[in-house]
Formats: sequence, structure tokens, C-alpha cells
Amino acid sequence: MEILRLRDDFIKLGQALKAAGLVDSGVEAKFIIQDGLVKVNGEVDTRRGRKLYGGDIVDYKGKQIKIEG
Repeated sequence: MEILRLRDDFIKLGQALKAAGLVDSGVEAKFIIQDGLVKVNGEVDTRRGRKLYGGDIVDYKGKQIKIEG
């Protein structure tokens, strides 16, 4: 599980995927999120701008990102 530490109060879903190296670009993140391939806390979320806070867990292609505050 990849750990992402927040610099601010939150990070957006698309930015988190890119920061964790699971996608190469914001455009790629946009498409995989819109296609319903990303889960946040176990539920599909299609909003690229979804704000993630400490404790949130993102799943994509069997890999997980844990957000820490």
C-alpha cells in the first residue's frame, strides 16, 4: 500500500493517482476515474475533483493509496 502524506488539508483524487505514480498524466487520471475504475473507501467514485482527506483509501488496478494527514 502506497502512503501519500498531505501537504494541505486535502488532495484531489486525480492528483493523488498521479502523485502515487499510478497514472502518467492528469488526462489519464480523468479517463480512468470517469470510466468507474477507481474506488474511494470501497466505493466507485467518478469525480476527478473528489477531495481526499487523511484516512481515505483509494483503489486502482489492485493497488491502494492511503492518504495520511
